Amino acid sequence: MTKPRYTPLAQSLPSTVPFVGPETQERTRGAVFKARLGANENIFGPSPKAIEAMRAASAEIWKYGDPENFDLIQALAAHHGVEPANIMVGEGIDGLLGYLVRLLIGPGDPVVTSSGAYPTFNYHVAGFGGELHFVPYKGDHEDPAALFAKAAEVGAKLVYLANPDNPMGSWHSGQKIVDALEDLPEGCLLLLDEAYVECAPEGTAAAIDADDPRVIRMRTFSKAYGMAGARVGYALAHPELITAFNKVRNHFGMNRAAQAGALAALQDQDWLAHVLKQMEAARNRIAEIARNNGLVPLPSATNFVTIDCGSDGDFAKAVLEELVADGFFVRMPFAPPQNRCIRVSCGPESDLLLLEAALPMALERAGQRQRD
Repeated sequence: MTKPRYTPLAQSLPSTVPFVGPETQERTRGAVFKARLGANENIFGPSPKAIEAMRAASAEIWKYGDPENFDLIQALAAHHGVEPANIMVGEGIDGLLGYLVRLLIGPGDPVVTSSGAYPTFNYHVAGFGGELHFVPYKGDHEDPAALFAKAAEVGAKLVYLANPDNPMGSWHSGQKIVDALEDLPEGCLLLLDEAYVECAPEGTAAAIDADDPRVIRMRTFSKAYGMAGARVGYALAHPELITAFNKVRNHFGMNRAAQAGALAALQDQDWLAHVLKQMEAARNRIAEIARNNGLVPLPSATNFVTIDCGSDGDFAKAVLEELVADGFFVRMPFAPPQNRCIRVSCGPESDLLLLEAALPMALERAGQRQRD
């Protein structure tokens, strides 16, 4: 019997995905979650104008989306004060990560990231045969100086840094990243993931010229703009790098309803400001719930709060499992010592009231499991 002849690289890869989605977990549990607080989605939703734009565009969904993403790119360029040639639109940051890694990384090429940082990046690097090198977090923050030093040590072609960070919610000032760039080795590209930057304090976004060939910044409509299901992300970089994406990207990867929704969302900055206030209130509420249970909420510049459970990874995992068993979709960091924490996405007060009632019991049961 014949069968596909996989490449040696494909045969070497594990059959895993970066995240197990809530729907998969619900099928396994045989029940839906009572509160979906794990995927860092913006449960407060997109601009009503974006919803209306997508609804209107659906009448012409028989058409492919504009392969040049012309209207959205023009609007993004005006929004950021850059040239359209500095912008690439793609299927969320995850899709853009895949294209970038395909452009730069071949078998054995060294790549640097933080141990426990966003795993989808690692998934793409492994998928193209790159060699990952890790540096530890420093005080629950990614460490730009250590990342760039490791990049120099191993001759990295690409280094990943998220600001603000997922899964810890921590952040650096933009100026700190600009200053650290002086030590980025020659021939190494900094991939600066700014998925949560709209949620962060003023001054978090690094003031890096879009024409700076050392850096590519990636942003998304999935978080603050509330359009995770539409899959719209974009990159800002030197025009030569942006042009290179045309060699590998899926030119019809963007659907026209998503394009219309992102354009309308970008143009409704009042709604964005409204949602950011809701997120701030939810972060404060999650932090209050954590403190009331003797736990430590970490400062957050994102749409989630990472909670230090006060012990080790085994205890945090037990807390997580108890919450999941009770119907709460939450997640936790993968690598120690960050895995002493659980991570709770911002949600409405109704969900947080449920969490407030459930967390003490989850902590008690997790403690009992350790004692047993």
